Amino acid sequence: MFVRIAWHPADVARRWFSRRWDASRGDQFDSWGAATYFFEVGDDGWPTRHVEIHDDGPTRLYGPDRTEDEYGQLGDARLDAFEGLARWAISAAEFEQGWSSAR
Repeated sequence: MFVRIAWHPADVARRWFSRRWDASRGDQFDSWGAATYFFEVGDDGWPTRHVEIHDDGPTRLYGPDRTEDEYGQLGDARLDAFEGLARWAISAAEFEQGWSSAR
């Protein structure tokens, strides 16, 4: 299922986060290993773009041009609902570096 997202970066106050995830995926892509995730979040708390950089697998990126593929999807939970999120805050430049490395 593909969902079209209306994305207007000038219209939203954005925030950026990065988090290392060392837990297993628990699926057929488990061999990809751990990953570092980068998220861009709109002022409504929903991810607008995100990058997954796996240690031993592909780098995946999701955003307005690709909301999902056979490996995953754009984050489907409001990130502002998670307590302690501020400790993973990064700058826009750090997010863009992760985003650019995935292209």
